[in-house]
Amino acid sequence: MTRTPNPDRRRDASRRATLAAALELCAERGYAAVTVDAIAARAGVSKATIYRWWPAKSAIVLDAVDEAAPIPETFPDTGDLAADLHAWLSGILGVFRDPHLGPAFTGVLAESQLDANLARQLRERLIDHRVVQLEQRMANARRNGELDPDADLDVALDVLHSPVYRRQVLHYPLPDDAYLERLITLVMRAIGPARTG
Repeated sequence: MTRTPNPDRRRDASRRATLAAALELCAERGYAAVTVDAIAARAGVSKATIYRWWPAKSAIVLDAVDEAAPIPETFPDTGDLAADLHAWLSGILGVFRDPHLGPAFTGVLAESQLDANLARQLRERLIDHRVVQLEQRMANARRNGELDPDADLDVALDVLHSPVYRRQVLHYPLPDDAYLERLITLVMRAIGPARTG
């Protein structure tokens, strides 16, 4: 008895092969040198199939990074805000340092500076919902007395993230754990409970 081929399974396998090929090629060649032709050839699918699912290379790579990124979907809440911030920033750095994901994410990040639609998709897919989780964690910390009631959390979040992205975009060495600890200590000193006496 022969089984009828399952087109959904074939489509899913082709999609997964395409996303894997995009990440592999970015790691091997760098994002800028990757083409849709190369992705199709590596994945063993036709360009027509790819363009039915994605409008451009950037959309393929964004999907691939979104599915593979190890950054938690929810912000950690151990009761120790400094430790939670360290884990959060370490997750972002983990993506940049990953030899498979880093070149892909950096490439999409760079292209998003020239493509407002891609920048919007990047924020919506990878960044905004995670930042909301971080904002909620910081707001909870403020309510619990871990932070000054008047702390400017928007500025604090910018200060925490900026060194990571600045170093990556400008090709400086990425922060190590000791740097992260100093950064978080500095921010916590600025927004922590007011000292008395």
